[in-house]
Amino acid sequence: MEQWCLVEAEYLTQEASFRPHIGFDSQKYIQLQSQFISQRRQEIGNKLYLEMGGKLFDDLHASRVLPGFTPNNKISMLQQLKDELEIMMVLNAKDLEHEKIRADLGITYQDEALRLIDIFRDEGFMVEHLVITQLSADYSNALAFSERMRRAGLKVTHHYPTNGYPTDTEKIISAEGFGQNQYAETTRSLVVVTGPGPGSGKLSTALSQIYHDFQHDIRSGYAKFETFPIWNLPLQHPVNQAYEAATADLDDNNIIDPYHLAAYQRQAVSYNRDVEAFPLLKAMLEKLYGESPYKSPTDMGVNMVGHCISDDAVCAEAAKQEIIRRWYKARVEERRMDTTDHTVSSRLEVIMTRVGISKDDRAVVAPAAEVAERTNQPASAVQLPDGTIITGKTSQLLGCSAAMLLNALKHMAGLDDDVHLLRPQAIEPIQTLKIDHLGSINPRLHTDEVLIALSVSAAESEDARKAIAKLQHLRGCDVHTTTILGSVDESIFRQLGMLITAEPEYWRKSLYHRY
Repeated sequence: MEQWCLVEAEYLTQEASFRPHIGFDSQKYIQLQSQFISQRRQEIGNKLYLEMGGKLFDDLHASRVLPGFTPNNKISMLQQLKDELEIMMVLNAKDLEHEKIRADLGITYQDEALRLIDIFRDEGFMVEHLVITQLSADYSNALAFSERMRRAGLKVTHHYPTNGYPTDTEKIISAEGFGQNQYAETTRSLVVVTGPGPGSGKLSTALSQIYHDFQHDIRSGYAKFETFPIWNLPLQHPVNQAYEAATADLDDNNIIDPYHLAAYQRQAVSYNRDVEAFPLLKAMLEKLYGESPYKSPTDMGVNMVGHCISDDAVCAEAAKQEIIRRWYKARVEERRMDTTDHTVSSRLEVIMTRVGISKDDRAVVAPAAEVAERTNQPASAVQLPDGTIITGKTSQLLGCSAAMLLNALKHMAGLDDDVHLLRPQAIEPIQTLKIDHLGSINPRLHTDEVLIALSVSAAESEDARKAIAKLQHLRGCDVHTTTILGSVDESIFRQLGMLITAEPEYWRKSLYHRY
């Protein structure tokens, strides 16, 4: 076989336990959730601020741990109420100032907020108000963003830090607390409060609005729509543990709701921040209106996810895989930062022990490691939708990720192993461009370069066209590499919807790593 197609594919059929099934009833969820929100608003009366915990759009975590939950399920659910609601976007000034990145998309929180606003408007939702929380005079980036948004036509509201939040209820529910914040005059009876990520200040924004509504003779209430943790699943259920894994960097944890247990003698799973903030909500509603409709943080939630799990075993297994992926991600980040602080990965190891899993439970790890050990070069593996595992090794022309991608497409297209998808005439000019003109130190083709070459070949090759047609079937497939991926390969896998993990090792022993 010619050198230019020196790639390797190994086809390992998984045992019968591989279950690429659906575990969540998406349509039932959309129906039940929209009905429950409407019911809660009627119970509250007049005006309801609905805090959306987690991601309102592109909820990739939920789609990974609840197979069948589509990333935009929440939007589909809110479409049922579109004419009755408006969306309020909330950002933390600290995140704006430090240009915090949303890791799954690789963009800043401010860019994510703008992306979401555009999407909401394209879907026909009203989005007029943007709130910047925790603002101070020395946050120049946040202030500049605020002015930019005002010029773009948004109604921007500033909220400021309050000493003693959330425990000093007397100060918070006063002119020196919520009273110092600016007031957003909303026009619809259901206000969905969302943000680009955790810690945006959504709860404090909703409570501040209720305080100011009261000053304007408007009676309003609060409810929380939080997908995770799922209150009516056990605390140690893998799906709830996967959520704790997702927030390991925040030092947050799931707990049994003590208020719910005391009020109803029944266990319900909640979130430590909700439990900490609940006394403030209860005290404020009692101070303003003489009573609170809620006896516990669980009461204030409107979460029907647990009622829509159709196959618990499927969701439990998906959640376990998510925990392992989170652990690998933490290990890679710690290696990239060259830090001795392994706090996040250590927390994740505790969660893995708690649910009885290890990295060996990730099916693509061992095959990639075997190829790497045999070739003494980086290797990768992918598990296809039918359970087949395809590997790729490093050659003189292709990196292991690019090789694996070609092998996977070839297998799914039903092509023989000796079929050459790429012509040497398509590869060699790309390598010459990289080395001689663009200053690259690595002549091997990345995944994006392989896909471009494959697209060029498709103009004349029916086999290449068949392979490209299978790209859509890679979404949701697990991938593992024995080396930290470069940004290009990582981005391509993310765009393809593939679920990546990597060993926390670089392919070259050097101080500066570029690809």
